[in-house]
Amino acid sequence: MLWVSGLFIFIIVVLFVLVFYMWRTAMQDRLIFQHLYFNNFPEGFGDMRIFFISDIHRRIISDRLIEGALGKVDLVIIGGDLREGGVPLLRVEKNLLKLKELGPLYFVWGNNDYEGDFHELDATLLKHGVKILDNTAVSFESHNGKQIALLGIDDITEERDRLDLALSDCGNEPFRVLVSHNPLVKEQLMPEHRISLVLSGHTHGGQIRLFGFGPYQIGGIRREGNCLYVTSNGYGTSAVPLRLEARPETHLFTLKRGKRTEMGEAVEKTY
Repeated sequence: MLWVSGLFIFIIVVLFVLVFYMWRTAMQDRLIFQHLYFNNFPEGFGDMRIFFISDIHRRIISDRLIEGALGKVDLVIIGGDLREGGVPLLRVEKNLLKLKELGPLYFVWGNNDYEGDFHELDATLLKHGVKILDNTAVSFESHNGKQIALLGIDDITEERDRLDLALSDCGNEPFRVLVSHNPLVKEQLMPEHRISLVLSGHTHGGQIRLFGFGPYQIGGIRREGNCLYVTSNGYGTSAVPLRLEARPETHLFTLKRGKRTEMGEAVEKTY
């Protein structure tokens, strides 16, 4: 029965190659550059450049990724799951120090951030000057008095989200960006909330997909009404350090004034 032994060895080799490919894919450092246009973006701001990263989990952010974005960023938004259970705070601090090289940090809580002692994570974030958007909002003002609001809600899965509180923390800013770890926030939004852009992660794009199918949709940008919904595949992984057909990604969005039907071509760099 030599053919049986040969077949068994062939299957083992194929599985090994596949797992290695999935691991290599999960360890990629991808930075996607894209211009996003909004007809209500305040003229006085010129452009706003946002580095968005979510779902870091156990990964250590590579120096090459930081170098690729250095000098091109106005603010950094961490879209939740900065860590998960078992990730030492020292690793979190190293990642925060790298991200601080790019610009001021803003953070929303993800479900995995609550694993372990989340009070220690909270203290670490405050120690490094990270602005935590836990059902709150901050406002940015241009030289001519125009304003942009950045809102963030706590995690939906943990039932800590209070969109109403974040909205009440806003003023009359004509342009609003909402950050929610979980893209299900979309179900809570109404036109009167005047949200122009939503940044989310959580799904990992399904992480492991077969023939285009997975437990979640692949990440991407979708427009509904006057709002753009961004769901990132995220940077790290959960459960197993493997990805298939859902490559990791970080983003550098440049927000610009223009026709809302326009969207710049995505330019991808892998480091």
